[in-house]
Amino acid sequence: MRLTIFWERMADHFGAAYADSFARDHVMAELGGRTVHEALEAGWEAKDVWRGVCVAMGIPPEKR
Repeated sequence: MRLTIFWERMADHFGAAYADSFARDHVMAELGGRTVHEALEAGWEAKDVWRGVCVAMGIPPEKR
């Protein structure tokens, strides 16, 4: 998954204004105790970060 697709999905789910704030502030066990930004900076693949967000936030399968 390309980062542009990842951020589009984040904006679609959380809203354009909140997606980045969520990505900076919300620490998730599914991302190894990291935020989205920290996981991406640590070298995680965007698709794996998206999967972690989906599990953590209960995003329905049809939006994954």
